[in-house]
Amino acid sequence: MNSLTSSNLGYPRIGEKREWKKTLEAFWKGKITEASFEKVMKSYRLQYLNNQIERNLDYIPVGDFSLYDHVLDTAVMFGLVPDRFQYQGGKVPLSTYFAMARGTDNAHACEMTKWFDTNYHYIVPELKGLTPKLVENKPLQAFLEAKTELNVIGKPVILGPFTFLKLSKGFDQSEFADRLNQLASVYIQLLQELKEAGATFVQIDEPSLVTDISEEEMSLFTSVYHFITDQVPDLDIIVQTYFEAVTHYDAVVNLPVKGIGLDFVAGFETNFAAITKHGFPKDKILAAGIIDGRNIWKSNLEEKLTFIKELSTFVDVERLLIQPSSSLLHVPVSLTHETTLDRTLKNALAFSHEKLEEINMLKKAITVPSAEHLRAIQAHTQSFTELTNSNWRKKVERNPLATERAATFNERHKLQKKKWKLPLLPTTTIGSFPQTSEIRQARARWRRNELSNEAYDALIKAEIKKWIEIQEKIGLDVFVHGEFERNDMVEFFGEKLAGFAFSKNGWVQSYGSRCVKPPIIFGNVLFVEPMTVNETLYAQSLTEKPVKGMLTGPVTILNWSFVRDDIPKKEVAFQIAEALLKEVKLLESAGITMIQVDEPALREGLPLKKTQHNEYLTWAVEAFRMSTSQIDHSTQIHTHMCYCDFNDIIDSIRALDADVISIETSRSHAELISAFEHRQYDKGIGLGVYDIHSPRIPKEEEMVTIIQRALTVLPPSLFWVNPDCGLKTRTEQETVAALSNMVQSAKKARTMVAITNS
Repeated sequence: MNSLTSSNLGYPRIGEKREWKKTLEAFWKGKITEASFEKVMKSYRLQYLNNQIERNLDYIPVGDFSLYDHVLDTAVMFGLVPDRFQYQGGKVPLSTYFAMARGTDNAHACEMTKWFDTNYHYIVPELKGLTPKLVENKPLQAFLEAKTELNVIGKPVILGPFTFLKLSKGFDQSEFADRLNQLASVYIQLLQELKEAGATFVQIDEPSLVTDISEEEMSLFTSVYHFITDQVPDLDIIVQTYFEAVTHYDAVVNLPVKGIGLDFVAGFETNFAAITKHGFPKDKILAAGIIDGRNIWKSNLEEKLTFIKELSTFVDVERLLIQPSSSLLHVPVSLTHETTLDRTLKNALAFSHEKLEEINMLKKAITVPSAEHLRAIQAHTQSFTELTNSNWRKKVERNPLATERAATFNERHKLQKKKWKLPLLPTTTIGSFPQTSEIRQARARWRRNELSNEAYDALIKAEIKKWIEIQEKIGLDVFVHGEFERNDMVEFFGEKLAGFAFSKNGWVQSYGSRCVKPPIIFGNVLFVEPMTVNETLYAQSLTEKPVKGMLTGPVTILNWSFVRDDIPKKEVAFQIAEALLKEVKLLESAGITMIQVDEPALREGLPLKKTQHNEYLTWAVEAFRMSTSQIDHSTQIHTHMCYCDFNDIIDSIRALDADVISIETSRSHAELISAFEHRQYDKGIGLGVYDIHSPRIPKEEEMVTIIQRALTVLPPSLFWVNPDCGLKTRTEQETVAALSNMVQSAKKARTMVAITNS
């Protein structure tokens, strides 16, 4: 490296217009052959590489592309396929790969959970009874493809052995060191093959280094990397971290590798303070993540330029590599197609392509410090000051809101039990029902003013009526209206509140082919008009059964949006909570007194450092309670959460003071139930009894077993039976079949409880 160089950590998979998603789903539906599917996916990979070549990066990642998930890719690369998928060895077939992700009629899918503190979900590797073998060198294939097709010597990207093992399950922690050494051996083979093929520079991602790993774990990490580099001495390895500052700075920067990648956005203060205090090794490259890889605001390049110059007092420019702070997997691809955004707002944004251009601008300003390049930096900075100085961002005064219900849970529970007279183990769903292509097309036509408000409203009402009748037929105890008017559980509310804006193609991957388009919170959030009352009231008019009002909670709206970065996140959460409280009160006054305020993203916002947990959880709980406390004792508040390590936040979940909480747990039900054996939960709770992310129809016997297992640690009087998440992505046939089995399983479980208590 003769001067400042540039790099990228990873590129979005889904494409500028979600073409990757559409191809994947077409393959699943049998509309294209496997050969055609692989050919089209190859064309996407090459196009994504060309997009990065055009932005003059020195080091372009290869191997970051995936057909579903990069953690799953790593597992199948090493032949780590659970026995239930009947894998026979060798290269893992594509059918088995997708079976692990989505399940089959005969084998449930592997667990899926959040990737660190992001909204991306990865497939959890299962290692029980398995020994890793290199059955397919995926990074090598990606490297050779780029070399052959585009004459590019790419930078292979590999999920590191320590992090891979940390993210896995199916082994005892006492086995960790032995398991890590097993993995190290196959990583050595993988790296040796890359070296023989001509690779010179490899990025090994080890984000676990920013979590609270112990000194013993860090020592083990170091010894494993000594083992690896001793066996592959001539390959330049960068150990890459992101999402936070590293925990053991001295040990990390002294690893026996060529370079260390540090996050100078999320981990800025701590990482830079460590370099200032301890310096940086003279023989290593510092891969400095200085452009935010997780949010969509332009960077202040004048400040970034100053920071690079400060870094260069500790690390020679020749050993500096500038890059995004994380993979660009977490942000949309390009602003090119955003033709409807307000000009002031658009001038303040940077998606993936624009972030890579920011990297290039900084590189030019350092390596060719001309007046032209400096003027470009200044113009770039000035382009978003208009938003900073706008009325949208003027400070607003907030009135104090109550954060406690006036009655205890036990007092409320008695009133609510008398009010609804629900059976033991009441059945319900999480909120959404399948959205057909006809509904989505009608919404698109309505947005384009090709369908009148009256016609669109009639269509939505017809769908609500249809599904109220289906719920009656299935025999559910508590109904929902189905959310057919909603495009996304966060975007829907953002569109009805002040302070939000929406991109046209600002999609990001959540899991598999599931993409979301996060709203952009650019200004102060304010309530404008009723958001859910009409549809909920209509649904309630069609049935004697209670219909839940369905809202998305303040912390989830915050965490699943691209959030303004000029004020603390908690202030934005409190603004959202105040707006939602007005909607809760409107529902209650209209007679809807069972209201679900979903917080599936509460856990994912938890900081990666335990020292920061209490501060976050305190304001997150406060925001939820702000939106749900000023109501009548008999109004029942439900909430829903996606899977998390329940032990981490059980006290905070209890502090939410929701009357009923449902938790997405079906892929890892046993682990969560075991948590209740050690930590009591004394409010209403529903543990999802089947996995909605899989097209597989669960059998009654399976759900009865799950219910029985849960009732060994939870009281039947407080237990609800429900799927583990919303049903928007499932078909009508799948939904009706699965819910029918669920209702029958609840009835059988009621009988068993009655016999046991008789």
